[in-house]
Amino acid sequence: MSFTKQQLSKFAQLIRIEIPDEKLESMNIDSIIDWLDKLQKIDTAGVTPMLTPACAPLLEGETCRAPLRDDIVTIGNIRDAVLANAPDAAGVSRGYFAVPKVIDE
Repeated sequence: MSFTKQQLSKFAQLIRIEIPDEKLESMNIDSIIDWLDKLQKIDTAGVTPMLTPACAPLLEGETCRAPLRDDIVTIGNIRDAVLANAPDAAGVSRGYFAVPKVIDE
């Protein structure tokens, strides 16, 4: 399967990335597609699916169990220490981070 420069440009636009025209010329996406086709052909019958690499099922049929730890409060009431890292002191006196407006009304 071969992709044209226009198709690659459209893909880049859809996934919201910017690829310069000179980079589009040299992209070899066909090898990636071939590799994905090979992955699709791998027989995975009998392989237990993993939810994440860090949380694989422990026994057959068992759901993922995350390691548990005691819920102990170690340091509390450190709001002022956290707010000391604020880049803009506008909200610090009121107890919050001030951020630029991102939504127009």
